[in-house]
Amino acid sequence: MTLIRTVITMFAIFVGSNAFAGGHYDGPKMDLNAMTGKTSFNLGHLGDEAAQDIIARNQCLDYYVESAFGVPAKTFTFKDYAGTMQSMLGGNLDWTWFGASGYAGMYLEDPTAVVPIMTRMQPTGDLGYYSVMVARADSGITSIEDLKGKHLGFADPNSTSGYLIPSIELPEQGIDMDSYFSETSFNGGHENNVLAVLNGDVDAGVTWVSGVGEWEEGYSSGNLRRMVEKGILNMDDIVQIWSSKLIPNGPLVMPTNLPVRAHQVFVGMMQWMHENDPECSENVANGVVRAWVPVDHSFYETIVAARKAKIEAQKSN
Repeated sequence: MTLIRTVITMFAIFVGSNAFAGGHYDGPKMDLNAMTGKTSFNLGHLGDEAAQDIIARNQCLDYYVESAFGVPAKTFTFKDYAGTMQSMLGGNLDWTWFGASGYAGMYLEDPTAVVPIMTRMQPTGDLGYYSVMVARADSGITSIEDLKGKHLGFADPNSTSGYLIPSIELPEQGIDMDSYFSETSFNGGHENNVLAVLNGDVDAGVTWVSGVGEWEEGYSSGNLRRMVEKGILNMDDIVQIWSSKLIPNGPLVMPTNLPVRAHQVFVGMMQWMHENDPECSENVANGVVRAWVPVDHSFYETIVAARKAKIEAQKSN
């Protein structure tokens, strides 16, 4: 079933940014309404955590978007990755930060719909992150071998680190997904997948991390750090039992039908924000970033090829 045929439940919320007490923005600007006729700038966010948490964490971004584009910012959250992807493909969003697999899925559906404009740089200078598998510290599971015959949880079928990469790399390591585990399941995003581990609903689950920084802090960025900062995870309660190879950081994408000037303004706005309001930059990034850097489609060609191969393999089964 193609993405467009998938029935999606969407949850959308508009939040004004007048409450944000940020400093004066004097970075790149344009009059989006005068150039395109648009009366708002629509920001879409992946459903990796509770909608109210996404909105609160990104409220400062709304302020900068309104200052840069001269129109109100509207924030939309979604039940799952596919909802965000379909809304972007349908022309309802002006910006979203996807994982590499989510972008690949959209590109394979319509290669003319969106364009990557930038991504994050880790504190080490890397432009990548990791999929890791975690289990409860008191489970007795300390390695992937210990997980044989047990229940593995995935985050979302359109997640790079939460499904695509583990589903490719584990078989490469000799693990047959259908026979090695007693069961696999999707658990509604990264936060819910780790909560499923903590609650004992699954024996282990995959999620995303920067792979650098302090373990007790949940690394320098990623889902584990976000959960630690929210007070819903103590890193002493989990152990890491597997890690992927380095994955290309997901792209911030915008529609191709917006003027190139709009893409340039957003890139400049994010870079200005990073230099002048690092707290907001870290809120948007789910942790510490060294810089926001421009990227294009070529950075994601390996992930596009991997997702295409995955789809073709599933069709042939």
